[in-house]
Amino acid sequence: MATRTILVVDDSPTQQKLIRAAFEGSGYQVIMVNDGSEALASVEQQGDQLDLVVMDVVMPNMNGFQACKKIKKVRQELPIILLSTKDKTSDAFWAKHQGADIYMTKPFDRQELLENAVKLMTR
Repeated sequence: MATRTILVVDDSPTQQKLIRAAFEGSGYQVIMVNDGSEALASVEQQGDQLDLVVMDVVMPNMNGFQACKKIKKVRQELPIILLSTKDKTSDAFWAKHQGADIYMTKPFDRQELLENAVKLMTR
């Protein structure tokens, strides 16, 4: 089985390190970008090679909600996990409305993130 590739989108170096460690420690290839604009460009350039997007919501240039909606227009079947400090029910609702497959809050549980990733990449 080929190695799965996950696009991680977060403007925080600390969060990037935590998320990268979780996925690389489980054998996944990780591509890191810093905001929604870079995420959209990555999907447009190498979308067929990506198996999952894990993205923050609050970022400069283009936030996660905006990027999620645009990414789904480019590649509708690409699963997206939005991962954010925003923990209101309305935030989760808005994430789903923009096309997110799963909405998780920070601080995240590493095992839950990995389980959600596997679930989305094997459906």
